[in-house]
Amino acid sequence: MKKVAVIMGSSSDLGVVEKCINTLSDYGIETEVHVYSAHRTPDKVQAFCSKARENGFGVIIAAAGKAAHLAGVCASWTTLPVIGIPVKASELDGMDALLATVQMPSGIPVATVAINGAANAALLAVQILAVEDAALAEKLQSARKVGADTVLAADREIAGRY
Repeated sequence: MKKVAVIMGSSSDLGVVEKCINTLSDYGIETEVHVYSAHRTPDKVQAFCSKARENGFGVIIAAAGKAAHLAGVCASWTTLPVIGIPVKASELDGMDALLATVQMPSGIPVATVAINGAANAALLAVQILAVEDAALAEKLQSARKVGADTVLAADREIAGRY
């Protein structure tokens, strides 16, 4: 199975990114985690992303706040799927990061999840890897069934009250 890279622009993003790392771990996906900045360590971003495919990665997840160019810079150096997590890190409640992550030019796509949407970034990475991994697809299906069962149990409980 291919690995997933999780890159954050600052160690202050770790509180959000841990949900992503933990979700990938729950699915048994090998994850490599780094702190690389699009602005302060662009050479590290380039070196990592340009070699990611040959180093066994299938997806790159990039989390950043404020200017949030990390996912776009990653995407510029690889043809692997890149998923951006805009992090709420400023007075603009994460809208600056969301817009910087989602507004990519034609030809350099970045899949973008919600502000602080780390768990969904991980699940999207799992879905991408599951395209060629039936066991992983089955794990996803099982997790969705558990989620549906939880909602239906809540429905029964609340409907019974009223």
